[in-house]
Amino acid sequence: MTSPSRLLGACAAPAVAFFAAFWLLPVVRLFALPADKGWATYFAVLTDSRYLRSLLNTLGLSLAVTLATLLLGGLVGITLARQRFRAKPLLLSLLTLPLSFPGVIIGFFIILLGGRQGLVADLTEWLGLGRTTFAYGLTGLFLGYLYFSLPRAIATYTAAASAMDAQLEEAARSLGASRWRVARDVWIPELAQTTLACGAIVFATSMGAFGTAFTLASKFEVLPITLYNEFTNYANFALAASLSITLGTITWLSLFLARHAAGPAAAGA
Repeated sequence: MTSPSRLLGACAAPAVAFFAAFWLLPVVRLFALPADKGWATYFAVLTDSRYLRSLLNTLGLSLAVTLATLLLGGLVGITLARQRFRAKPLLLSLLTLPLSFPGVIIGFFIILLGGRQGLVADLTEWLGLGRTTFAYGLTGLFLGYLYFSLPRAIATYTAAASAMDAQLEEAARSLGASRWRVARDVWIPELAQTTLACGAIVFATSMGAFGTAFTLASKFEVLPITLYNEFTNYANFALAASLSITLGTITWLSLFLARHAAGPAAAGA
C-alpha cells in the first residue's frame, strides 16, 4: 500500500519540475550571465551614462504616472463610492474598460490622438499652426501609461471607499468639519493602505511596461526598450541580463515595501 508521503511526493513532482524548469533555472542563468563579461557588468546601469539616463527616465516617468493615477483615481473612485445612481455599474465598467486593452493598442490610441496623422495634428494644421505632435515622447508615454493605470486605481478606490464606515464621515461633519478637514482626517487615513498598495502596483507596472513604450518611445528612451534593444538588436545578453536584474529588483522592492507597510490591504489590491 502506498504511503501518504510517497503519494504526496508523486503529486508534487510535476510541480517541482515545472518550477525548476520555468522559473528556477532561468533565474539562475539570468543572474549568472553578466559574470561572463566581468562583475562590472552588473553595475553597468550605474556606470554607463546611457543606461543610467534610461533608468532615471523610467523612474521619473513611473513616479509621475503613479502620483497622477493615485490623485485622479482617488477622486473618481471616492466620488463613485459616495454617489448612488442607476447607471453607476455601466459607468464603472466603461471607466475600467482599458484594463482589457494590450499596451500596443493603448499606444495606438495615443498615436491616433497625438501622432503625425492624429486628430491634434489635423486640428493645429487647420488652425494654421502646423502639424503638432506629442505622441512619440514623454507626453505621449505619460498619457499612455496613465490611460492604462487609471482604471485599476478607480476600481480599487471605489471598492475600498464603498467598504468604509459612513458613520465616520457623518460624525466628522456633525462636529463641524469642512470638506477638506473630512478628507484629511477621515478619507486619507482610512484609504492609506489602499493608496500604498495601489501605488506600488501602478509604479511596478509603469516600470516594466513594454507594449505602450515600444509603440511610443522613439524620442524618450525607457529601460524596457533599452533592454529589448540590447538582446534583440545587439545580442548583448550579458548586459540585457544586468538590466533585467536592475529592473526586476526595483519593481520587486517597491511591491515588497508596499506590502510590508500596507499589510493585508496590499494583498487584496
